[in-house]
Amino acid sequence: MSERRDELAANLDAVRRRIEAAAAGSDRDPEEITLVAVTKFFPASDVRLLAGLGVTDVGENRHQEAQAKAAECADLDLRWHFIGGLQSNKAAAVTSYADVVESVDRAKLVPALDRAATAAGREVGALVQVRLDGDPCGRGRGGTPIDGVAELAERIAAARRLTLRGLMAVAPTGVDPERAFAQLATVARGLQVDHPGATWISAGMSADLEAAVANGATHLRVGSAILGSRPPGG
Repeated sequence: MSERRDELAANLDAVRRRIEAAAAGSDRDPEEITLVAVTKFFPASDVRLLAGLGVTDVGENRHQEAQAKAAECADLDLRWHFIGGLQSNKAAAVTSYADVVESVDRAKLVPALDRAATAAGREVGALVQVRLDGDPCGRGRGGTPIDGVAELAERIAAARRLTLRGLMAVAPTGVDPERAFAQLATVARGLQVDHPGATWISAGMSADLEAAVANGATHLRVGSAILGSRPPGG
């Protein structure tokens, strides 16, 4: 366990240094950027080690795995982000542990999440997942088209127990992440005209976090750079 802790500590330090350097290059305060450690396929023991190293936000994209880890780590003061594709019939289960659902990409999810959060007596943050140019429908990683962001955001804002936090996106494969995240920043500025509190921009992963920071990302979803290569069978 001490060997794994040392490995995670070294990786985490390297990522934090990258964030600090990227922030300095963009004249930003690194303290305004939240690191979300994506622990999919890795055990709850790693989550505990990361929490001991100062990680406060954990991301998961598979419901069953996320639910089990959140239960096992319920004694830790962590913010759980659900970042994967979500079916409306799983909304109730996800809102039982997720503090933030980053992958709201269609209107049907909003009432399902809101009903579940209301029944659980919880407030749940929600991000509109945006499909950026170059990520065609059917081949991409999810997300509502840019021209559908405003309507979906309005639905979230009108929900009783959901709080519109902002936007999330993944840079499309084969597209310059700098260009992709610049586009996301433009969409975010437009959203904030009508929803000034929707300030979160969740963008950037292990390979492209610098481009995300340069374009205003407030949350970075980093997995392999912290946890290492996916374990066998993952």
